[in-house]
Amino acid sequence: MVLITNLPRDSAVQRELHGESAEWSLTDHLLAAVVDNLAVANWMFQCVNIGEDDDQPEQPKPVPRPGVKDADGEESNEDSMAAGDTADTISPAALARFFG
Repeated sequence: MVLITNLPRDSAVQRELHGESAEWSLTDHLLAAVVDNLAVANWMFQCVNIGEDDDQPEQPKPVPRPGVKDADGEESNEDSMAAGDTADTISPAALARFFG
């Protein structure tokens, strides 16, 4: 049992036991969080700085993560973190008040 539990993260046994999440390290999760937060920050900047007559940019989608369900309720097959959950409630007026 000691040998099995200490197998490398990318081994076939670990993938069978934990699925895709076995291949994701802490660094991978942190990098996905950074990408998601940067995308949301850029989106907020665009929302605040567009004219009133222009269309609002689409909210960024978070990087898919193993074991995390997307907005449709389906589990993603690609790797990725859900930091954008609260971004649905942010209005351009609230962003403008926050930034200025």
